Amino acid sequence: MKHFYKITFFCCAATLWMLVLASCEGGELYDVNAPEWISDKIQEIEDSKKEPEDEILEGMQEDVYTIGNTDFTSGFWTAFSKYYVVPDGEKWNAVFNLNINPVDNTYYKNFALIITNDVDRDSEEYTEYGAIRFDVTNSPETYNSQWGDYIDFQYISGTLLLDPVDNKDENVQKLGGKVTLTVDRTSKNAFTVKMTNGVATKTYAQPNKEPNLNADASNTNIRCFLVPEGSYIDFLQTNIVPVGGLTSAADKNPISMILQDVPTQISLGTSLEEAITNISAIVTFEEGVTKTVTASELSFSAIPDINQTGDKTLVAVYNKTFKGKNCDKPIVANASFKVVGVQSISITTAPSRTKPYYYTSEEAKSYMMPFDPTGMVVMGTYSDGSLAVIDNAKLSFSAIPAKAGSQPVIVTAGENITATVNVTVSEATVVKNTSGQLGNTDNSTLWFNPETYSDNFNIPSGQTKCISFTNYSNLAGNWNNFLVVLRKNNGTHYAVVRADNFGWGDGYDACVHNGTQGDWSTWLAGMNGSKVTVYVTNCGNGTADIQAVMIGTTSTISTQYYWGINTIDANDLNFALSVDGCHLVFNE
Repeated sequence: MKHFYKITFFCCAATLWMLVLASCEGGELYDVNAPEWISDKIQEIEDSKKEPEDEILEGMQEDVYTIGNTDFTSGFWTAFSKYYVVPDGEKWNAVFNLNINPVDNTYYKNFALIITNDVDRDSEEYTEYGAIRFDVTNSPETYNSQWGDYIDFQYISGTLLLDPVDNKDENVQKLGGKVTLTVDRTSKNAFTVKMTNGVATKTYAQPNKEPNLNADASNTNIRCFLVPEGSYIDFLQTNIVPVGGLTSAADKNPISMILQDVPTQISLGTSLEEAITNISAIVTFEEGVTKTVTASELSFSAIPDINQTGDKTLVAVYNKTFKGKNCDKPIVANASFKVVGVQSISITTAPSRTKPYYYTSEEAKSYMMPFDPTGMVVMGTYSDGSLAVIDNAKLSFSAIPAKAGSQPVIVTAGENITATVNVTVSEATVVKNTSGQLGNTDNSTLWFNPETYSDNFNIPSGQTKCISFTNYSNLAGNWNNFLVVLRKNNGTHYAVVRADNFGWGDGYDACVHNGTQGDWSTWLAGMNGSKVTVYVTNCGNGTADIQAVMIGTTSTISTQYYWGINTIDANDLNFALSVDGCHLVFNE
């Protein structure tokens, strides 16, 4: 046994010595002559340590141009890339720089890829597969970062998940930089889109082929184009030649231009600045590249004098290169228009709101109410016999007296050029709430959580009741303001309406509703401390009308109305106020 241990020891030592020698220079165990499985294993380990390599893009060609305003003011669907047609079985690769507004963290302000059938956007046959925006959120059901009948968000994945709060997330800045976009139609059983800038990657991996939406079944092409929003794109490269051709990086002089949206006629007294407001021009540069420029980038003159009636020639001059530098030779375009004087006017469409305008017995009888021309169409007859609609902003209107019944409003287009529209004025009975406040002062009271109502105010058939209060809002959303609830004595709701032109309930669907709030963000900013009067009318015919007059903290007056709320029992109509992220103060 003693000799057995010694033999074993010497065998192990010899084996160890051979391994040491083989690992030194000239050893064979780990060199190219080593066993094949060992070499394969070593290579596998080394490969696993490498960073994944970017896909090599083949056939890329220069296509250099900018999409969107470089001051980040382009809204969605106002700026477009060229069309890139992707045949079935092929792949489109594009490279571009995405410029994100550094002072705006709105999560959706980046760019969207639009995928359509093989026609232009203005074609009657235009159909979209859908849109895929670069951002990916942790809640695709809530934030629509992709949409369309043929785009399914369950096939979306991303490496940078945004978590917006009030639509803001600072990580949207990480979407900027050089983006590589791939639309892959090479698989017979899949459709894939990938967009990445190395920091963020978004992938759409659809496990089936997209259907053919072209009217001609033999045409299996799709079209793709890019749309920025609150950002702009510096396009760089593509492997597919776009519709209209490629654009080189070299600057280009303008060759010609075509004016667009030139008015055929303007009213006497319209300034040249007003006349050209909506004019733009399609400028063609060297290499056939085109760009649409606005009126602010053109110089205009009118020949002869625009302050006299008659035929005129509008002359426009453009003097910039494709990159915005002064060009070698300015280009000129012209168009004809006519200056005419208004001879008479007629009201061809009545205003949306002709009834009711309200006053109360508490107000002086000399009280005058402003006229609301929303929806009204006024047709002018001009000196050349032509007819044209006159912008309501160029008309003046008489005020409405606080007197019950039908009252005339004089519409004036110029000296002795008038027309009349009648409106209905009604007297309202003022009601007051028992409590001085509805809702918590910190605006934490939410709609129906718990149920929170003012007093219940009964409205007899044919009468109008009104109540005034101050509305304080948390300003989180347009809906975080007062609500008006129409209901029965037993509390059953007929309808609920909000301050922002929205409502619900059995009686709501039939009503006509509109408001004069204008830009929602501007209106909302003035609602924390706004003075509000709500009028509710029992029309006596199974319907009810609601009108709210809101005076914002900026002194801007806006109205919201709901006419013809139905399913009303004229003998059992009451209204109450409620809150949602706001509180109301009464009897101040």
